[in-house]
Amino acid sequence: MLIRYKKHYEKIAMGLLSFMPKEKNLNNLRATMKKYEADPNYKLYLWKHEEDMIGIIGIYVQGDSIQIEHVCVNPSHRQQGIGKQIVKALSAEYPTKNITASEDTMNFYDKCFCTIENSVEQR
Repeated sequence: MLIRYKKHYEKIAMGLLSFMPKEKNLNNLRATMKKYEADPNYKLYLWKHEEDMIGIIGIYVQGDSIQIEHVCVNPSHRQQGIGKQIVKALSAEYPTKNITASEDTMNFYDKCFCTIENSVEQR
């Protein structure tokens, strides 16, 4: 289930974001969190599975477009299609927006793009 980020999820969000290569540095991670908290165009969502937050997706919304800035799943839950579920839920949350990927998320996005495109076409 996709859940909008709130300040009380900060430590969980930082932990999940830290799995991304550019966010391993604490100063970079803090700057990223500040951006998501301060700029209304940047939105952060957590993925809840049962009682645990196991994934995160950060987006930049502008006009008719959404760019995926961050996407990460806890390593113990990878290779289960959760990342694809997160992007599919994001697509359902913003059905009229065109979703693209940043340079940092392009490889992941390319892997699941066909699945997303097919599910959008089936609506």
